[in-house]
Amino acid sequence: MRTSFGVLGIACLTSLPAQAEQPLSAINWLSDSVTTPAGTVVAPDGTTVLEPDVTKSPVPDVVISVLDAPTLDTAGVLSSSITGLPKRLWGMGRTQDIAAMITAERADALPSLQALFITLLLAEADAPPDSDGSGVLLLARIDKLLAIGALDQAAELIAAAGEDTPELFRRNFDISLLLGAEDQACEKMQAVPELAPTFPARIFCLVRAGDWNAAALSLQTGKALGRISDSEDALLRRFLDDELADGAEPLPVPDAPSPLILRMYEAIGEPLLVQALPLAFQHTELESRSGWKAQLEAAEKLARAGAIAPNQLLGLYTQRKAAASGMVWDRVAAIQEFDAALQAHDPTRISRSLPLAWTRMAQAELEVPFAKMFAADLAKVKLEGAADALAFRIRLLSQDYEKAALSRQTTDAGEAFLVAIAKGRLEGVTPPDALSRAIAPAFLRPNPGEAAREMLEQGRIGEAVLYAIDRIGSGARGDLDEVTEGLAILRMLGMEDAARRAALELILLERRG
Repeated sequence: MRTSFGVLGIACLTSLPAQAEQPLSAINWLSDSVTTPAGTVVAPDGTTVLEPDVTKSPVPDVVISVLDAPTLDTAGVLSSSITGLPKRLWGMGRTQDIAAMITAERADALPSLQALFITLLLAEADAPPDSDGSGVLLLARIDKLLAIGALDQAAELIAAAGEDTPELFRRNFDISLLLGAEDQACEKMQAVPELAPTFPARIFCLVRAGDWNAAALSLQTGKALGRISDSEDALLRRFLDDELADGAEPLPVPDAPSPLILRMYEAIGEPLLVQALPLAFQHTELESRSGWKAQLEAAEKLARAGAIAPNQLLGLYTQRKAAASGMVWDRVAAIQEFDAALQAHDPTRISRSLPLAWTRMAQAELEVPFAKMFAADLAKVKLEGAADALAFRIRLLSQDYEKAALSRQTTDAGEAFLVAIAKGRLEGVTPPDALSRAIAPAFLRPNPGEAAREMLEQGRIGEAVLYAIDRIGSGARGDLDEVTEGLAILRMLGMEDAARRAALELILLERRG
């Protein structure tokens, strides 16, 4: 028994802040670790909006800018020299419009476009002219990284901001929880007096520090002040006193648990089913205490989203022998056999194992991570026939796609078109099918369309990139003219590498519908 509730009286710690009644983010699973900062309003749907300034009249067609005003929205991890994106990435765009485009729900993007999207979110850039310094665009970028499971990248972006605002802290707090660095998050909370923790977060950190009595006192105080809900009270009591769980019914499973709730459920011996939770929560399954199967399945989801490096997935695949058959175990066995064949430099064994390994990975939509793992080694092996043709296509999905094309003697019209895309020269090449006929005009006569032209004229490069990503994605599932338009926008922006890789993936990955 950790502590007793009966021996402590209720203290009137009225200086402790009230708990926010709803989440403060466009994503609905952030922990209420600190109180609602002044200057924000929680909307009924749980999103955070800035309080309007009633001293200003709304003038929709005029953008007001304060020259050289410091703003969180300029924060970035990648410089223009690395990304190739201009410093004035957002041009005359409006902060709220850009943030809405970034946080919009969209279907899974092609791997190359997902990588471009993440690059855009991490890019250093001047803030939009109407940025007021509150960090609306920065928070939108961070939240999108959290939504797609890119926790390390989100943490880097928060660090680049260089400030400890409540809204930045609560995101960093949750990242730490999901990555298994709870103590680090609690130490930061104690080290920054301006951060006012909510009662559940305060109690959690006190328990992590071993201060059971203070945690119990905080629980009773929070309950007495009406700042801890009945469900939180039930969870926190078991978190503080494990004997309360003996013979008791399990607590109800929350609909949308926060990382803080997740960790407390784990601590009381009632772990939640992480597989059903948002992508960011899959990082908790990568911990060594998780079973190998859980680690594998989580790593596959994160690799598919471009949130972790493919080599991290390869390390798990080759950790030990498959424990069973079917699903993920079939991929483990196939990858291990193919990897062993490569290590042995045995062309016959490689030719035999490559098709099955590729098929298994394609079933899980992990073709690009597979290519990143093995394309360089495949380039060193001389294969023949079907195995050679497959190895060539795999190399086209890697960063060395152009190098692979330059040395290729094509065997059919389809392969000739792929080579032409990889080289960026489609003149005189006949598109073999409808999708190829949609791709070709973007490389021969690029026309970005009226909407994109308007963005480009206003210097709204970032919005044009987002628009292109969405057009290619939606076009692949329906109107192929949108594929043409999206690829043309990328090429007009000078993003030749992104356009070629997206075109190659459209053909090779068959992400249609």
